Amino acid sequence: MDRTQGNIANSSGNVLEQNVISTFKTKGFEVVKYSFWNKNQNKYGGVPKGLLKNVPFESIYGHKGYTEFLLKSKKYNLEIRIECKWQQSAGSVDEKLPYLYLNCVESMLEKDIIIIIDGGGYKEGALKWIKESVRTRKYQNSNMKNIQIMNIVEFMTWANNNF
Repeated sequence: MDRTQGNIANSSGNVLEQNVISTFKTKGFEVVKYSFWNKNQNKYGGVPKGLLKNVPFESIYGHKGYTEFLLKSKKYNLEIRIECKWQQSAGSVDEKLPYLYLNCVESMLEKDIIIIIDGGGYKEGALKWIKESVRTRKYQNSNMKNIQIMNIVEFMTWANNNF
């Protein structure tokens, strides 16, 4: 079966997301679609110890955007938005990193955000730019978001150390 670049990219991105899901399931977090959780919050007591999938936000363009995950827990007193970006070979995902970063700074409501970037196919300057932007808090005025850039191994280590 012939696979297009788009099919390979989607499949690889899904593998990254499945790693995130598996990591949190192992730690006892329930994985629920945001739309289901939002309609059934009474079942979850408002804030679950859960990983919500496909979480909406209003983008910097004023359109509805979606984040892969939102980690919520009363027990750990946290609410962390998690974005996953996989680039295995040359492509356009790395050109979307400034857009993603600005959405994190200006549009996503959560103070804590993790961006998982992996695959090894990013242009050298793209990864350097977003890491430097996070380090220097570029474009952040008073909101002072806590944005972290990690690869999948760093993310799994972070999860193991925190849960």
